[in-house]
Amino acid sequence: MTNFRGIFCLTISVICFFGCATTPPTPKTQLEIRQFQTREFNVRDTKMVMKSCLNVLQDDNYIVKNANADLGLLTATKEVDIASKGEVFAALLFSGANASWKKNQIIECSLNIGESGNKTTVRANFQSKIMSNKGEVLKVVTIEDPTFYQTFFAKVDKGIYLGGHGL
Repeated sequence: MTNFRGIFCLTISVICFFGCATTPPTPKTQLEIRQFQTREFNVRDTKMVMKSCLNVLQDDNYIVKNANADLGLLTATKEVDIASKGEVFAALLFSGANASWKKNQIIECSLNIGESGNKTTVRANFQSKIMSNKGEVLKVVTIEDPTFYQTFFAKVDKGIYLGGHGL
């Protein structure tokens, strides 16, 4: 009887363990990514839309690196300190002078702003780079969170509204 209980407990444990396993998310197609990266605004004035994008980026602590109204190109970066005191302590404790840890996150933004009939289209692309304390690139990923882009475009929309009403 004891052997049966052991096998039963082991079977339940294995079922619980594998039952909690998650499947990795399916990668998004380029079309899906483009859909949430792109927004049309009911404004024909591309310079006003570009100015609104510029204001939103600056309000979110981005440093504008390049702005070309003729091409409708806007690039900006934002640097965030992500060093964890615990991670730094552990790295120094185990590696000493050779210690390496996550230090900064650099978010790069590229905007393509253009006229589309009576509307202005904005395509935004955000990329995240994780840097070490030694300046090494640890990880680079394109931000593919639709909510991130929705939040950005909502701010741009609000900026266009305020700009259109002289506020």
